[in-house]
Amino acid sequence: MPDVGHHEWVRKAVAVPLSMFGLGLAGLGYASVVERNWFRLRRFDVPVLERGQRPVRILHLSDLHLTPRRSMLITWVRSLGELKPDLVVNTGDSIAHPDAVPALLHALEPLLSRPGLFVYGSNDLYAPKPKNPARYLWRTSKNERRQHVPNLPWEELGAGMAAEGWLDMNNTTARIKVGDLDVAVAGIHDSHISRDRYDLVAGPAPADADLRLGVMHSPEPRNMSLFAADGYQLLLAGHTHGGQLCVPFYGALVTNCGIDRARVKGLSRHDGSWLHVSAGLGTSPYAPARFACFPEASLLTLVPRRA
Repeated sequence: MPDVGHHEWVRKAVAVPLSMFGLGLAGLGYASVVERNWFRLRRFDVPVLERGQRPVRILHLSDLHLTPRRSMLITWVRSLGELKPDLVVNTGDSIAHPDAVPALLHALEPLLSRPGLFVYGSNDLYAPKPKNPARYLWRTSKNERRQHVPNLPWEELGAGMAAEGWLDMNNTTARIKVGDLDVAVAGIHDSHISRDRYDLVAGPAPADADLRLGVMHSPEPRNMSLFAADGYQLLLAGHTHGGQLCVPFYGALVTNCGIDRARVKGLSRHDGSWLHVSAGLGTSPYAPARFACFPEASLLTLVPRRA
């Protein structure tokens, strides 16, 4: 007679890894098809203005990593024009393909008529490469690139935004009008590829400005502390992707920079300044998945401080 007990044990032993494999495939499908395209607008009130000043709204975009065929992302970004923000801030890593600039400018078109400014991220200069994403568990990607000459059209990218009036804030300062506010802005290039030059913007922020705004791609604590020490009240950054692949009820596993996991996205404080880190809207084409970390843009409403 056949050994029924033995065959039942074999069937159950095979069923367990098969079910785990099926769950893994389902999770990958969700992360790469569903959540990656489930764009969200997050809203924050930032109490940074003086009493009596009228609120203004800043739309913070970051890390689109755009390729020409990401039609759902392009359509969603275009829809943000309906918000009519007082200022748009793009904190970099906008493109991920040599032919992506026209697609990006098309996506931004409804927003380019609004006041805006931008800085670059490393992926605006250097095309992404296939890599093992697991290595982010023990190291960041800082200074890992071997190219000495940028191979993405970053100059075309910047010229396209600047032609519509957006300010190039890479390692420079500016004074702009945002709503009723006189705003002093300082921005730096991406520290992740050692192109940041804080020395070029260093010094006390203008005390007579209604708002002092610091802009960067990567939220490295050293630069954030320099901005805060110079009196910049609100700091905007991206780069982290919010962790990109997160664990429910735990959060990000890594930040890919010096900031701690607790501040990998959203609004927090740093040395007395407000800090907003965008989880971004895109992914590398070679790691097209997000899990427990929805792609996002943020609308920051600046309001008067409480008494």
